Amino acid sequence: MNEFTFTSNFWNLWIIVLTLANVFACWWLIAWSSKKRPGEAATGDVTGHTWDEDLAEYNNPLPRWWLWLFHITLVFGLVYFALYPALGAWKGVLGWTHQNQYEEEMAAANEKYGPLFAQFASQPIEALADNEDALRIGQRLFVNYCASCHGSDAGGGPGFPSLRDGDWLYGSDPAAIKTSILDGRSGVMPAWGAVLQDKGVDEVTAYVLTLSGRDADAGKAAAGQKHYATYCAACHGADGTGNTALGAPNLTDDIWLYGGSPGVIRQTIVEGRNGRMPAHRDFLGEDKSHLLATYVYSLSK
Repeated sequence: MNEFTFTSNFWNLWIIVLTLANVFACWWLIAWSSKKRPGEAATGDVTGHTWDEDLAEYNNPLPRWWLWLFHITLVFGLVYFALYPALGAWKGVLGWTHQNQYEEEMAAANEKYGPLFAQFASQPIEALADNEDALRIGQRLFVNYCASCHGSDAGGGPGFPSLRDGDWLYGSDPAAIKTSILDGRSGVMPAWGAVLQDKGVDEVTAYVLTLSGRDADAGKAAAGQKHYATYCAACHGADGTGNTALGAPNLTDDIWLYGGSPGVIRQTIVEGRNGRMPAHRDFLGEDKSHLLATYVYSLSK
């Protein structure tokens, strides 16, 4: 037996003993407090304790039905511990797990709603984008699975792209949108601070500002253009319009995923960026993703 197994077994037994000890301690406390004490006043009689001269304490124990509720609760707890995984590594007589329950619920839902999703999945996204029923279902899917990042209105936020503005890192055609949902995306902007140093970073920042038509120091921008051609053009393009095959953003418009202020642009160049869109293929499947892609496509259509 290795050290890990010993430690695991110890804590398993510790949890079992501690849990059961608490249950039986509660039972003992109820039994002990219910016992009649020597010299105790009869039920309904005063105990002899008096306050403020005429405020007397009577010996009125809990109703029997109330007392039995405590016992029933303890028995219920022991039965629950036997049936379900509640004592350390004990799996329970029923073999219940949250994963099994989830799979059963999903199977029941797929049996009920699967044919509906399949009916829509057989139609092109471009055609479904004008189907109100399909869009309503897609919107519900979006609110449940996408709104936490992209916002309930799909307007996005810092680090999470807006899906309404028509500016797409990986392309706006239905196939690209569906691929993003099914397989996810991983966008990596390498850090250039160590390569460019402070002076070079300032120069590239100035040049990037001019790409979107903003004012910047002309001398720095000219020097930054040379750095840009060496380190940035391979991804963002020589003209700065980006590359959807790589997910490299267009630097010539006024749409910025992490913010377009000089300070944020500088931070992006120095530290790089790592963006990740999680894959939903295993979770949603093809048919639901098809409807979700339809709704997303309709937002900027």
